Amino acid sequence: MSSPANSLPKTLPKTLLAGVAGGIVASLAMDLFQKGAASLFDQSGSNDDPATVKAADSVKRAVTGDTVTQKHRESAGQLVHYVTGAALGAGYALAARKWPETTAGFGTAFGVGVATLLDDVAVPAFGWGPAPGETPASTHAYGLASHVVFGVALEGTRRLVEAVD
Repeated sequence: MSSPANSLPKTLPKTLLAGVAGGIVASLAMDLFQKGAASLFDQSGSNDDPATVKAADSVKRAVTGDTVTQKHRESAGQLVHYVTGAALGAGYALAARKWPETTAGFGTAFGVGVATLLDDVAVPAFGWGPAPGETPASTHAYGLASHVVFGVALEGTRRLVEAVD
């Protein structure tokens, strides 16, 4: 049996809007969580660029042959973070439309999946960060908790947008 949020008539544009909006809100929630929880997870910062900045460098290098300038590194990393969140949100909403079980645990299962695929697979594969075995347990926990926050915020926003007539 489907939940009330999943039983409403849906249009594809509304589903996509719910997913993109959810992804952007979830990215913001993740940012805020990370700012507030970094010290709890012993994330004192690093001199190394975050994976999002390294991803922006990869894209710019592929398009122009240059890397992102020092002046624009932080904003380029944020752009990658929010665009990735919006894309993940759209995919999530489309999947939830077809397979309601995608929303298991109010988005927490999706958050765990995203943490695994991005932090443990994609980031090391593209050379934007260390392999999982070279990453401290506290950093794994921080990434996992951050992505669970992402999943919950995504699902909450998706349901809210889907419920609006």
